Amino acid sequence: MTDFDGCSCTGINLDKFIQPMILLFLAEQDLHGYGLTQKIMNSPMFKGEKPDPTGVYRFLKSMENRQFVVSTWELAESGPPKKIYKITATGMTCLETWIDTLRDYVKSITSIVSAADGILGARITSKLAEGPARRAKTAKQTIPGGIK
Repeated sequence: MTDFDGCSCTGINLDKFIQPMILLFLAEQDLHGYGLTQKIMNSPMFKGEKPDPTGVYRFLKSMENRQFVVSTWELAESGPPKKIYKITATGMTCLETWIDTLRDYVKSITSIVSAADGILGARITSKLAEGPARRAKTAKQTIPGGIK
């Protein structure tokens, strides 16, 4: 069987979606980079998988350069200073644009899923009609070493 670990088909490597997530989280509250990384990790898209912190900070730096976010240093009584990020008016406009874009993606993705359901549904129905013996024989031919 093919190993799909690391394949985009599993929903990972959707780096471009980190930007709207950062903007959304900063629209809710000002956060430091670690806090953003934690919120991204706990989002439904990341399913508890930690995003690459370097990538998150790279996005923050780029967004700061584009004036979507601003940062200030927070000096704590104990521990190192933390860079706190805040969304700007330009960042809010960017978030609004992202939401429009994501709505368009949802329509496109829904169309792809519907078409695939039609094809895969027909394929599954065809396999069911073949009967269990035929499916087992086919599986042994396509999976090295047969069914485990």
